[in-house]
Amino acid sequence: MMHMMLYWSKYVTLLVDSWRTDSWPSYFLSLAACFLAGASRLARSARLGAALLFGLNSAIGYLLMLAIMSFNGGVFLAIVGGLTVGYYVFTFDDEGVTTVVLDNPCACA
Repeated sequence: MMHMMLYWSKYVTLLVDSWRTDSWPSYFLSLAACFLAGASRLARSARLGAALLFGLNSAIGYLLMLAIMSFNGGVFLAIVGGLTVGYYVFTFDDEGVTTVVLDNPCACA
């Protein structure tokens, strides 16, 4: 039977028919598994998102380096200008105080 409202019972079928609870210990173990899955999903997605953004930032940095290696003056000025504007736009907080992040000494990352 499928419930249409929240119900409170130790008898639950979660995700698949083989994951059924019929006692309080199995019910609380299932609740603990759901809690841990929810908590780890948030933490892992945040780490995954940060890792993906770092990879994208690194890739863009290396592509810009390769573009500058064309030794075209216009390309050089466009990239340096873009980096300057990006620094100006993204390193100021709401009060106008400059915040510089020096976690990575590599210029391309």
